[in-house]
Amino acid sequence: MTDITVTRNDDASRYEIRSGETLAGFAEFELRPGAIRFIHTEIDPAFQGEGLASVLAHDALTDAAATGDAIVPLCPYIARYLTTHDIEGADIRWPKRPGAAPAEA
Repeated sequence: MTDITVTRNDDASRYEIRSGETLAGFAEFELRPGAIRFIHTEIDPAFQGEGLASVLAHDALTDAAATGDAIVPLCPYIARYLTTHDIEGADIRWPKRPGAAPAEA
């Protein structure tokens, strides 16, 4: 099996997932004071159906939570992932916009 790795690429403002040496996808982010805004997640069609988006989301969100910055899920995939998975230590700041996951009552 090919090694799957997730790394943070600050120069490109994204987390990247690789299958061996091949870039298989990424999760773009924007840094704000005290927050990291996830804006877009994409998996190369050649790697779709292999569960890489979930691996990417988990590793990127776990790393982001470890920084202490609030996570702002603007990306629909990241928002959906956060509604079904717990990320230890994550401070999630749900955006107030149409299509965002609802805040708990």
